[in-house]
Amino acid sequence: MYPAQLRPARSPRAARFALAALLLGAVGALPGAPLQAREMPEAGSATEARKPNVVILATGGTIAGAGADASNSATYQAAKVPVDKLIAAVPAMANVANVRGEQVFQIASESFTDAQLIQLGKRVSQLLKQDDVDGVVITHGTDTLEETALFLNLVVRSDKPIVVVGSMRPSTAISADGALNLLDAVTAASSKEAVGKGVLVTMNDYIQAGRDVTKRTNIVPSAFSSQWGPLGMVVEGKTYFFRAPYKRHNTSSEFDIDTIDSLPLVAIVYGSGNMFPGAYTAAVDAGAKAIVNAGTGNGSVPGYLVDTLKDVRQKGTLVIRSSRVGDGFVLRNAEQPDDKYDWVVAHDFNPQKAKILAAVALTKTSDTKELQRIFWEY
Repeated sequence: MYPAQLRPARSPRAARFALAALLLGAVGALPGAPLQAREMPEAGSATEARKPNVVILATGGTIAGAGADASNSATYQAAKVPVDKLIAAVPAMANVANVRGEQVFQIASESFTDAQLIQLGKRVSQLLKQDDVDGVVITHGTDTLEETALFLNLVVRSDKPIVVVGSMRPSTAISADGALNLLDAVTAASSKEAVGKGVLVTMNDYIQAGRDVTKRTNIVPSAFSSQWGPLGMVVEGKTYFFRAPYKRHNTSSEFDIDTIDSLPLVAIVYGSGNMFPGAYTAAVDAGAKAIVNAGTGNGSVPGYLVDTLKDVRQKGTLVIRSSRVGDGFVLRNAEQPDDKYDWVVAHDFNPQKAKILAAVALTKTSDTKELQRIFWEY
């Protein structure tokens, strides 16, 4: 090596290459330039970007299901595969986050009870209060996944990502969808862009709002959608958000799972032609604090049932008009004089989601004006 003062003068061409080398060190490789090996920080060093810590809470469902044959995509037994095997089946998750799992339940989701909803909600809340937990993923059966997603959206007071995920095919089926859905869920739960966006549902590449999404078919992987559209997508390990929730949720909610130990009984009566008044009185006799009328059209009530529902309300049970129609929303004082009868309208909540919101709201108030405000705001 030459002493600095004795180094031979560089040619203009050599000087240009030297300058390029300095620039590469500052801004990275230029298009077409040869790459040079760089010293990387040691694993675990302070300069290494910390991977998020994500906890998977497993509850069962089809995503944990198994069929007798690989051709069985709709005939299988749900809730068979434990959480450790679910995680082991998707090794790519380790590239996204530090993942650990807990087996909360091992049930098909149609068997979920209010007590289990509360237990799950409290565990999610506990975990998200920990500094070493950045997000939570809940694996869930698809039958009642939308109800659980809404419930958590209402009662867990955290802005950290909460993602509910399921699958339409068991892991044993050809072209099973669970592994990618689960990877997408962990990706979303690890994303800084997901912070503050409420409870999310990742199915079939889409990121859906837990408030809005509903199961619209019982067979194909594209079963979940919302009339208001998805929030975004997960594509090749990256989240892309295109809109954000508008309604109150999580940290802006007035409800808190830490103060809820039980939920009042809320019944749904499904609307059709030639309805039976006894369905409403049976719900009251069973102790229902509210009845969601899943009416036809705009939450319609047949003329021959109006007196029945007026009597139900006068005796203390709340009446909430929802609609069995998949999309749209129920207009107040349109089909019925709701103000006059002291009824509540469910706005754009379908009957099963209206049931969840009503039950949560009733832990705070039974005043119909307050309940109507809650249906507007959430």
